[in-house]
Amino acid sequence: MDREKNSCCLGIDLNDSYAMVSFYQASMEEPQTVSMIAGSENYKIPAILARKKNVGMWYYGDEAGRMAKTSEVICVDCLLRRAVNGEVIGVGGENYDAVDLLALFIKKVMELPLKLGNLPGVDRLAITVDRLTRENMEVFWKVASRLELSAEQFLVLDHKESFYYFALSQKEELWRHDVFLYACEKDLIYSYDLKRDMRTSPQVISIHEAGKRALREDRDKSFGEILAQSMENRIVSTVYLVGDGFDGGWMQESLGILCRGRRAFMGKNLFSKGACYGAAVRDHEEKWPYIYMGENEMKFNLSLKVKDRGEVAFYNLISAGKNWFEAKGECEVILCGSPQIDFWKQLPNSREAVIETFELTDLPLRPDKTTRLRITARAVSDDKIAIEIRDLGFGELFRGTDKTWKYTTVM
Repeated sequence: MDREKNSCCLGIDLNDSYAMVSFYQASMEEPQTVSMIAGSENYKIPAILARKKNVGMWYYGDEAGRMAKTSEVICVDCLLRRAVNGEVIGVGGENYDAVDLLALFIKKVMELPLKLGNLPGVDRLAITVDRLTRENMEVFWKVASRLELSAEQFLVLDHKESFYYFALSQKEELWRHDVFLYACEKDLIYSYDLKRDMRTSPQVISIHEAGKRALREDRDKSFGEILAQSMENRIVSTVYLVGDGFDGGWMQESLGILCRGRRAFMGKNLFSKGACYGAAVRDHEEKWPYIYMGENEMKFNLSLKVKDRGEVAFYNLISAGKNWFEAKGECEVILCGSPQIDFWKQLPNSREAVIETFELTDLPLRPDKTTRLRITARAVSDDKIAIEIRDLGFGELFRGTDKTWKYTTVM
C-alpha cells in the first residue's frame, strides 16, 4: 500500500446489536481488530449508549451495558434502526436526534483503537453493514458530516464488498481460484462466492449470494451437504467461516469436506478487516486491478471525448464499479463545433462503446470555442444517470445565460 506509515484506516462493522472495529496502517501486514477487554478476542462492542440521569457524560459498549442494569441510568439501543427511522429520543428531559446519538457512538468506537493502538489519528473511515439502502446511506452521510469527515475520508460498504476487498488483499494462492464465505448465526447459514473474470482488464469481480438456510438438528451433516452442493464442479482456493454459529466444535464430518484440496479459515472480524482494506485501496485505486460489480455498483462507464492541451483523451464522469448512491461527476468544457455533446457509454468488460449525442437546443449563437459548459452527472440507479448541462458563457465577452438542459441516459 502506498501510504504514509503513520496514516491510519479504520473499518467498522455495524449493526443494531454491535460494532467491530479494525485499524490498518501501511507498516502492518494486515488489519488488527480491537477488543474493549485487553487480551480478549471478543471483538463485539454492544451498540448501546447510556447516561446517568443527572450527569451529561455518555458511556458506550460493555460499560453502558453494565450500567443499564441500574435504575439511575438511561440506556439507548438500536441506534442504527432509530436513526434510519428519523426518531427523536428523549433522555433525561432532553431530546436527541437519533442520528446524533449514532454519530456519538461511532465517534467513541473510532477512539478505541486510537487509545489502545497508539495511533496518531484517522485518515479514512469505512463503515460496513449487511445491506445498503438509500435510507441508511443518507443516515451515514449525516454521520460523516457530524464527524467532520470529507467524502474522501469516508466510505460505506455492504458485507459483500467488504468480503471482496478482504479476499483479494490476501496472498495470491488464496484467491487464485474461486473463494467462498459461509456466515452462520444460530441455526441460519448463508454464503457468498467470489469469481474473477480474467479475460478483462481490470478484472471484473462478481459475488453470488446464497440466501439463508436453516441447519437441521444434525448440524454437522447438514452443513456438509450444503458445502458439497454449493462447491460442486467448482475449483475453490479458500473458504472463510464467520459468525458465532460455528462455535462449539461441532464440525467433524463437514470439516473433511471443507478442507478437501483447499484452505479454510475461521474468524468473526472479516468484514471490519475488509472495510479497512477497502479504505486503504481508495488511496491507489488506479493500481487496483479489479472492479467489483455488485447490486449497488454502477454497471457502466460514462465519459466525454475531449481535447486537453492538444491531446485527445477521455474524461470519465462516472466509473463502473462505484457505489451508485455516491457516484457523481462534474467538469467544465469549451464547446467546439456543432451545439451537441457526445456521451460515451461502455461496459467494463467490453471494448466497444455506445455513443449518445445530446443536442443543445436554443443555445445562443456564438463564435466557435466561445461557449463554456458545466456538465454534471449523478447516478439515480445502478444503470441510469441524470445529466445536467449549464451554459456559462465565455467570461466578459459572452455572458452566460444559465440556461440548463437535463438528460437521462440508461444502459
